[in-house]
Amino acid sequence: MCDYSLHAVATRPAKVGETLVTTTFRGTATRGFASETDLNVAVCMLPGTELAFADNVRYDNRWIWTKTIDSRVGKFNQIDRDIPYRHHDAVEFADGSYVLVTQLCEGQRVTVLQLPVTHAPVEHKHQTPAAPVVERTPIG
Repeated sequence: MCDYSLHAVATRPAKVGETLVTTTFRGTATRGFASETDLNVAVCMLPGTELAFADNVRYDNRWIWTKTIDSRVGKFNQIDRDIPYRHHDAVEFADGSYVLVTQLCEGQRVTVLQLPVTHAPVEHKHQTPAAPVVERTPIG
């Protein structure tokens, strides 16, 4: 998914194994993920996409401070989806903490490790095996 604020930016889905970079998209105040070779196209992810950052994750509130999370692996997710006109895209970490994607400091490199399974589960129909046919030989 890509946050609502990126509706005017070209987008494409993430691919396993690619390296992305955090950037602020031209014409918006929103940060997100883009290919290192094309910073004008937002790379969108489905919730559950697993990510590996090249370094510990850095984020800020754009005005005063920058913080670092002692983690390099996270999972893309969305938060507060029931609240309209708010950023929902976030990276969740093993300890349960999360950072909004738009708060990630620019220039961080991240590799897409795994995409979530998106196909419908296969329904297995169990058939009761037919009873074996037993031939009876008459006695006598």
